[in-house]
Amino acid sequence: MKRAIYPGTFDPITFGHIDIIKRASFIFDEVIVAVVKKPSKNTLFSYTERVSLVKKSIVGIRNVKIEGFSGLVVDFAKRKKIHVIVRGLRMISDFEYEFQMALTNRKLSPQIETIFLMPHPSYSYLSSRLVKEVVFLGGNLKGFLPSFCMDALRRKIKRGKKKKI
Repeated sequence: MKRAIYPGTFDPITFGHIDIIKRASFIFDEVIVAVVKKPSKNTLFSYTERVSLVKKSIVGIRNVKIEGFSGLVVDFAKRKKIHVIVRGLRMISDFEYEFQMALTNRKLSPQIETIFLMPHPSYSYLSSRLVKEVVFLGGNLKGFLPSFCMDALRRKIKRGKKKKI
């Protein structure tokens, strides 16, 4: 059975993430979308909220599971007996960071491979950071992420703005 892990913060999950998940699900018998419990960067959504949004986003993709993890992704992969990490590459600007991370993971765990998948070109510019910025500035997110994620993001940002006042 060919299995892979697709790790990330998914803060929030976008159509670009979903596209990578679908592509990975065609290649592997099982894909674990591994949601980082305590990322090194601050997240807008809590771990529980991020998992909930990811679960709703992948309904209907038969061979995908959602799990959370803390610590190094290579340690999580070893615990799961998985030897492949899937990462998405949107633009050439992603390559340097992703390449560095893949080489570091290889040094930590030589038995684990990283493979890179490119999203559909219509999602190649899309990032969670960009999506949050667009909604914070009042922009339209149609085509960027599922409507329930868009609604959750708007509610979250609206609450945040009220707290600042």
